[in-house]
Amino acid sequence: MSLESVIPNLLAGEAQPLACPPMDSEAFAAFYERSARSLWAYLARVSGEPALADDLMQESYVRFLCAAHPDDGEVASRRYLFRIATNLLRDHWRRPRSASIEEIPEEFFAAPGDSAQSDSKAMLGPAMRLLRPRDRQLLWLAYAEGYSHREIAEVTGLASASIRLLLFRARRKIARLLREQSNDDGGQP
Repeated sequence: MSLESVIPNLLAGEAQPLACPPMDSEAFAAFYERSARSLWAYLARVSGEPALADDLMQESYVRFLCAAHPDDGEVASRRYLFRIATNLLRDHWRRPRSASIEEIPEEFFAAPGDSAQSDSKAMLGPAMRLLRPRDRQLLWLAYAEGYSHREIAEVTGLASASIRLLLFRARRKIARLLREQSNDDGGQP
C-alpha cells in the first residue's frame, strides 16, 4: 500500500484541513501510550507473527488518524482502533500466502515470569497456535481485553447474537487442546 492511498492529499501538496480535525499531538501521544501495548498484543497473538503485528499496528494508527473516528470518548476510540486492526488482519489473511513463511519461535508464546504463570503460558501458547485465527481473536478480545459480547461484535464485524456461541465453541476447542496436551505430557486427565 502506498502512502498516496493512505494520505492522498499530503503528497499532492493539497494540505487542506480535514473535515473532522484529528487528535492534537498530545492527546494522540497519550492515547497511543494507553492503547499501543494491548493493540500489539492482540495483533501478535491473533496473527501469530510479531513482525506482522508491528506492521499492522503502525498501519492501524495511520488509518485511525486519517479517519473521522468517533468522538464518544476513549472507549469508543479504542474499539474503533481495534476494528481497523481487525479489518487489516482480514485483508492480510485474504491475500495469497507466500512460499517462505517462517516458523514462529516457541519463546514468543512462553514469556518469562513466575513458574506457575510460565507453565500456563507455555501450555496456552501452543494450544492457541492450533486454533483458527477467528477463535484466537475472539478469546483474546474477551479475556485479554475484557470486551463484552457487543463490543467484540463491533470490533470483529460479526453478528452480536453469534458472539456468545462462537466464544463457547472457541473455549471448548482450547480446553480440548489443553487436555490433549496435558495427556501427551504425561499429566492426569
